[in-house]
Amino acid sequence: MSLWRGARLTSGLRPQGLAWLLPSGGRGRRGCSSEQESGPPEFYDVVISGGGMVGTAMACALAYDPNLTEKKILLLEAGNKKADGQLPELYSNRVSALTPGTAAFLSRLGVWDHICNMRYKPFKRMQVWDECSDAMITFDKANLLEDIGFIVENDVILSALSKQLTAADRVHVLYRSKVVNYTWPEPSLTPDMNPWVQIELADGSKLQASVLIGADGPNSMVRKSAGIQTMQWKYDQSAVVATLRLAEPTDNNVAWQRFLVTGPIAMLPLSDNLSSLVWSTSHQHASDLLSMDEETFVDAINSAFWSNENHSEFVDTASSMLKTALMFLMPSGTSVRQLPPSVAHIDPKSRAMFPLGLGHATKYVRPRVALIGDAAHRVHPLAGQGVNLGFGDVVSLSQHLSEAAYNGKDLGSTNHLNAFETERQRHNLPVMAAIDLLKRLYSTKSIPLVCLRSLGLQATNAFVPIKEQIMAFVSR
Repeated sequence: MSLWRGARLTSGLRPQGLAWLLPSGGRGRRGCSSEQESGPPEFYDVVISGGGMVGTAMACALAYDPNLTEKKILLLEAGNKKADGQLPELYSNRVSALTPGTAAFLSRLGVWDHICNMRYKPFKRMQVWDECSDAMITFDKANLLEDIGFIVENDVILSALSKQLTAADRVHVLYRSKVVNYTWPEPSLTPDMNPWVQIELADGSKLQASVLIGADGPNSMVRKSAGIQTMQWKYDQSAVVATLRLAEPTDNNVAWQRFLVTGPIAMLPLSDNLSSLVWSTSHQHASDLLSMDEETFVDAINSAFWSNENHSEFVDTASSMLKTALMFLMPSGTSVRQLPPSVAHIDPKSRAMFPLGLGHATKYVRPRVALIGDAAHRVHPLAGQGVNLGFGDVVSLSQHLSEAAYNGKDLGSTNHLNAFETERQRHNLPVMAAIDLLKRLYSTKSIPLVCLRSLGLQATNAFVPIKEQIMAFVSR
């Protein structure tokens, strides 16, 4: 099987630096001639580094853009090509909560149909509450008929994107490709200097690109090589994930999240009897959770959702008084509290943990370079916004590149790249700041702060227009 997927060369353009990977004939490898080895590097209008969900979505968006039909696009993926086949019976422990805006974007690309043909779970309500009080907030649509989000396994999202990218038959995909060096064009070019980004691969192949898109994760080599600084810190927390089996089958259309002093715990629906756990806690507690036997681990989960051990009588009294007043003033703004389902078992070998942190690149672009997804920003998973922010980057950058191509502009020009950066930073920074503030606000048992946040949560829950604005903002 060739390492190229969906390759198609335009007339007069033949691979030089990568001539051994030919899309024609028997799909086999072919040795390079000395003439080809000494020739100029293979040129691409767009090179995307990183074949994860965001990088593959970027390739897919460009592949289906009519203004980019004549452009050569390459996706570099360090891993192997995933074999097409049936989904495993056991669900993956890494999932994403996709917003309606993200689902609409994937639908426009034709990717959502593939997801629907595999597996996903919509949810119609989200309930968030505090460990230290009875304060809570719920998010749902007024008629409870519309979905407010979708829980999808990351493997399913990537598989659906890959299928649609293959169907486009326009983008070169180079698997097992490790970049060892990037060379950037000088700011002041003389006529004899190369104006493109130079890319050197571990196998000795060389490429050049009009624009390089870094989608290579939080430890982005593109970002580091381009000299773009990041503001980042560790949260001294890890997230424990697992696949949970509920005690009783239900409609299971509610996403549950409780803010514990040690960090938020969330239970996200996967099916009528399965949910996905994301428990953010201290590194030591996370290690302890992984080493527990199944029965003890299940008991810890149920206790985390049900226990009132850290309630404060003072805070409960103040919250009760405010709740009574709000019910009198705005009876339509009160929400009915639902009880989360009990967990009976966990899927074998589904427990895992990974460290958490926050990071943000001081710039998303420089001449001929743009960063998207985790290469540009990294957030705490408590709001489920990480991959949605990445897909938002894809929507914005693909639109700006499309407009540049339509107007005959240089795709690597900073004019439209800067417009992308401004657009996305105006959206991403407020979301990141709000997530970080929530994380810090709920990481204390201080009575004054617990009282403040509890009263604020109840008041926000009662004012429906405010909740609708929050939902509209994060659903994009």
